[in-house]
Amino acid sequence: MAALSYLWKSRAKFPITSAQFYRAWAKRVFSLPELIKRNYHRNILTKKGAAINETAEIGDAIITGIKKKLSINEFSFIGSCFITLHDKVTIGKNVCINDGVQILTASHDTNDPEWKHIKKEIFIEDYVWIATNAIILPGVHIGKGAVIGAGAVVSKNVLQGQIVAGNPAKPVLKERSKELNYNPCEFLAANRAWLVG
Repeated sequence: MAALSYLWKSRAKFPITSAQFYRAWAKRVFSLPELIKRNYHRNILTKKGAAINETAEIGDAIITGIKKKLSINEFSFIGSCFITLHDKVTIGKNVCINDGVQILTASHDTNDPEWKHIKKEIFIEDYVWIATNAIILPGVHIGKGAVIGAGAVVSKNVLQGQIVAGNPAKPVLKERSKELNYNPCEFLAANRAWLVG
């Protein structure tokens, strides 16, 4: 969930005598355990140095490595995914990363007789959508508005607005709209309970 402080100050307000008031508060109370759990997870990450905007949404992600190498900007949604932080991972604004995604910042050099460790940062620009079970490999830069198809394995940079799919990921003929204006976090029921009622 978004930070408790953000939800509280941004909550929809209704007259106490209205049905909307009681409906909104019933939804808020019902979603409170999940809200507390997700905020606890966020707080652990930020205490260890991760830079997470108060409007970003963190699901049951497994995030290993040096937490200060993680940066998540406004209104980005991170589902139940796996992120390794051997190097920096920067996630832009309004990004949606679905469940099962793996973001890997390190591997081994198969051409090296000593099989040396290689680490490279990953940069994900604004409005990127990474679909279920995609794998993002070290050193990848994903341009604004790009879409990574479900199960895709991305080993090379993805251009702005490009839609890629497959293993290895390759561009498909379609291109995403250049005018994007949505918030992936607003679709979550618990956030809507606070922000919409």
